[in-house]
Amino acid sequence: MLKRCGVKRETSSHCVHVLYKGMVQGVGFRFTASSLAQNLRIKGWVKNLPGGDVELVAEQKKEVLEEFLSQINRYFSRYIHSAQIDWEIASSGFKDFQIKF
Repeated sequence: MLKRCGVKRETSSHCVHVLYKGMVQGVGFRFTASSLAQNLRIKGWVKNLPGGDVELVAEQKKEVLEEFLSQINRYFSRYIHSAQIDWEIASSGFKDFQIKF
């Protein structure tokens, strides 16, 4: 999987890169993820991939990111067949959380 997070600038910030597989498109996944991220003050992005998967990159404190992923799983557990989760070095290069098209 390609690294999306970059060079660490803050010791308290972590980055998670997730590839969700399953029936994750067309169920409000990106918009829900964006809303959850904004509520938790997470920065990064989410986007649909051509093959039907959803890719997500998020930066924040590790415990906040773990809560974020837990909330996504609660909302979409019946649609997510698998999630490839990679913890990476945070870049602190995101201004907010965006839905990429």
